Amino acid sequence: MIKTFDELKQMSAKCASCLDAKFTGNDGKRHIVLCGGTGCLSSRSDEITKEFERLVAENNLGDKVTVNQVGCFGFCSQGPFVKIYPEDTLYRLVQVEDVQEIFEKDILGGETIERLLYVDPNTAQQVTKQEDINFYKKQVRIALHGCGSINPENIQESLGAGAFQGLAKALQMGREAVIQEVLDSGLRGRGGGGFPTGRKWQFAYAQPEGEKYVVCNGDEGDPGAFMDRSILEGNPLAVIEGMMIAGYAIGAQNGYFYVRAEYPIAVNRLKIAVQQAEELGLLGDNILGTDFSFRVHIRLGAGAFVCGEETALLNSIEGQRGMPRPRPPFPAVKGLWDKPSIINNVESLACVPYILREGKEAFAKYGTAKSKGTKVFALGGKINNVGLVEIPMGTTLRELIYDIGGGIPNGKKFKAIQTGGPSGGCLTEEDLDAEIDFDNLVARGSMMGSGGAIVMDEDNCMVDVAKFYMEFICDESCGKCTPCRIGTKRMLEILTRITDGKATLKDLDELEDLAQNIKSNSLCGLGQTAPNPVLSTLKHFRDEYVAHIVDKKCPAHICKNLMQYEIEKDKCFGCGMCVRACPANAFVKTDYIAPGKKLPAYTIDQSKCIKCGMCIASCKFKAITKK
Repeated sequence: MIKTFDELKQMSAKCASCLDAKFTGNDGKRHIVLCGGTGCLSSRSDEITKEFERLVAENNLGDKVTVNQVGCFGFCSQGPFVKIYPEDTLYRLVQVEDVQEIFEKDILGGETIERLLYVDPNTAQQVTKQEDINFYKKQVRIALHGCGSINPENIQESLGAGAFQGLAKALQMGREAVIQEVLDSGLRGRGGGGFPTGRKWQFAYAQPEGEKYVVCNGDEGDPGAFMDRSILEGNPLAVIEGMMIAGYAIGAQNGYFYVRAEYPIAVNRLKIAVQQAEELGLLGDNILGTDFSFRVHIRLGAGAFVCGEETALLNSIEGQRGMPRPRPPFPAVKGLWDKPSIINNVESLACVPYILREGKEAFAKYGTAKSKGTKVFALGGKINNVGLVEIPMGTTLRELIYDIGGGIPNGKKFKAIQTGGPSGGCLTEEDLDAEIDFDNLVARGSMMGSGGAIVMDEDNCMVDVAKFYMEFICDESCGKCTPCRIGTKRMLEILTRITDGKATLKDLDELEDLAQNIKSNSLCGLGQTAPNPVLSTLKHFRDEYVAHIVDKKCPAHICKNLMQYEIEKDKCFGCGMCVRACPANAFVKTDYIAPGKKLPAYTIDQSKCIKCGMCIASCKFKAITKK
């Protein structure tokens, strides 16, 4: 049990020494560290771990070699990862079949396995250490502190990495001073709205003394977003500590985590972290010998996107249907069970311990004038380096996409990046040098959102992209207010007519009119931002909408009802690979034999073709095209 500030200081120093020995080799051991994030675990990282453990046991090296999993390394397209300390050698794309070689050559023989090293695509040079990879060079890890380096199920490693130092400092300050520290840091809510975190705390602090609550919004529902999940999987104690600091600041004794049930690894590690903190006396009554008591509760969400909206989330915790409440009153005045409550998302709370531990200046030195600190993005889509990145506010989109993301695969041309998920908008080539911050993205027709960033290339149809997000919104609308419930459905119907080639230019005018009405009259942020993907694509890619309507063509050859597959007969060898691949029996042999070929060419019966693309994938001679 840790009962005083001095005991925490002594324990932390001891744990920091052990963690440093692991990284530097001062303990005389070799340490095998594996990525334990969901992405790598789905690629058999657990099996790789067990295989290493088996080899260590069989060779009686338990006192000389350790094996453990850490949080997400971030570079998802190169996982699973294995890192060897103290050399700090990073192996990527590791398979179970590679374990024996790594163990025999590296662990026993001290030889680096060159074929498993990362190769820089620009220099063709092999890179041994993580920090030398371009993907990591421009990142600054504050919210992701400890992710990829500490074992999230071992509280000693978390203590060694600075856990509870921020809380200890806060408990020796006045509550108003803690709020002011967060205010002065410039931290704004990372859940999407960008509201100043300290100001939200001020509102709750100003309410009369009594029961108050802190709620962590871990209901991450944007397509392609996995920021909060990775933080909870990689360093759950940082989020718990941030919640406790918030609780101390506003006078709350209970905190609630609301996490998606689809995140079982994050939930399990969160439960382990809570249990270990309670066992050490860092959660519970009279923490560190003070009069501050705090307890953490976990509630699982059932996957409703609308429960990411703070008042719908509160209803869900209370056991009610997840639907937004009219505001005012705001949750800081009347929230969970009608008590003053603050709701911060995972990333916001993960930044709080850093601000208290390192000081407001350390956080505020990153970012722009009105958007301080860093932001975590889930970078996906048509990008070479798919993964989780944390960059200082003010980084340009060009740096994010090309320096960190490695550019667009297959030499394709960048077309757009969707930030903010279904609530955001598309930014184009003319925005590439724009600085990433809350206000700048909104001014350009998008938003920060929780941090999803989906890159699109020349092969994407922007009408189809808008339709995809509108389908998502229609599925996830809670149905409480008419503009969102009915308006988004009508928008989807218009978009469907456009992609089917059945729309008129009048539909385009009605689409814009509907979008503006829904934006102005919906009850909550979900409905108010639902039209953003449509409005931004209409602004930047109106010509694609017109082509669908007037020319009855999809320029990107994505919308099935507006395209067809054709065989260039002079290129066809008549090999029949397409025939065998076609599930609809749509291929017909002709009498035509192309010059230099020996077998008759094929043609496609358009009445049977389902436009699945299997024929193009199977044709070695590139004789089949989309038109």
